[in-house]
Amino acid sequence: MTQRRVAITGLGLVSPFGGDLPDFFARLLAGESAVHFLQTDDVPRPLAIPFVSCPGFDADAELGKPLAGTMDRFAQLGTAAAYRAWQDAGLSRGQPAENRENWGVSWGTALGGTLAYEKGYKELWIKGRERVSPLSVILGMNNAANAHISIQLGLGGVSMSHTVACASSAIAIGEAFRRVRSGEAPVMLTGGSDVPQAYGVARAWEALRVMANCDEKTAAQACRPFSAGRTGLVLGEGGAALVLEDWEHAVARGARIHGEMVGYGTTCDHSHLVRPDAAGQVRALNMALADAGLTPADIDYVNAHGTATAEGDPVEIAALRTVFGEAAARLAVSGTKSMHGHQLGAAGAIEAIITVLALREQAIPPTAHLGEPDPACAGVDHVGTGRAQQLRAALSNSFAFGGSNAVLAFRAVTP
Repeated sequence: MTQRRVAITGLGLVSPFGGDLPDFFARLLAGESAVHFLQTDDVPRPLAIPFVSCPGFDADAELGKPLAGTMDRFAQLGTAAAYRAWQDAGLSRGQPAENRENWGVSWGTALGGTLAYEKGYKELWIKGRERVSPLSVILGMNNAANAHISIQLGLGGVSMSHTVACASSAIAIGEAFRRVRSGEAPVMLTGGSDVPQAYGVARAWEALRVMANCDEKTAAQACRPFSAGRTGLVLGEGGAALVLEDWEHAVARGARIHGEMVGYGTTCDHSHLVRPDAAGQVRALNMALADAGLTPADIDYVNAHGTATAEGDPVEIAALRTVFGEAAARLAVSGTKSMHGHQLGAAGAIEAIITVLALREQAIPPTAHLGEPDPACAGVDHVGTGRAQQLRAALSNSFAFGGSNAVLAFRAVTP
């Protein structure tokens, strides 16, 4: 079967900084953190955690109040990001000039509409009401985001959602890539969205004891991947989307091409639900390289999964050292969750966009607040300050609970 080249023609993000994509990337390059200290009025015990929110996002203004009212916040963020990517790709949201019956959506979410269900619990058990909103099911279903996107953009091909914990949107992107490359779909809109702000969800993560320790004054620097002083991860909400397109289709319509997606590898550790295994990550990395027709020597940058957990960070670096060998010492690696937090099912899509922008702009965002790297994470070139660098190809890693691993490979487009 002839494989098609896959162009990235659209990028869309609801930025925690409130601006557009250039603003988002510029702030990352500068090492600016979007982490703040979240305090809620939940009864009987408020939440008080580091968090990354999108305070400037107005769903009613962006989507229209009638449509926004039929969505949980995760679907609102996802649909808004999809609209932005679609516009960035130069595609119309109105009546299309060509048949879109085989254009599709592949979306990732770890949690789906948990806020809708939590609201129902509060209505029933705290407020003592007899019933919940009749919209609860369609608000809460995991495929709500991709369903809304397909409907609003008139996409008649596959419309699927992937729930694979922290690898959800990376796997969604990988599966979309495969469909475009095989010729099954000329265009796929892909990405992910999540809102882990439900009280029960936040408390569950606290119970795992993997959340970063901080207070209101230190929240901005709470997430420190690969640092000797790291204390854990920071949750965040977000939505991010990419338009993947058959290269010839993109060129024929005169589309701007941000970069090229060239490979995808996914594996399972098949060893433990929450303890990562370097062997499984190594297989995913090697699979992505082989799929892309690249060697370790071709890779100039890795956007790491880098959650800032005590156990996860050293395992990821060990996997990179194994795959890259002696070249690992010169491999630029950064963990951008230090600035934008961990959006669970949306993280892979956000980091895929960052990786594409790094290749396009020939610049690497840092691992902010790195300080002294953990000796257990040594052996790679940790990027502690944003810098310009010649980049040919890059990888984006997503490694999830359940042992699911996904690695995406991208290549810069040369003028």
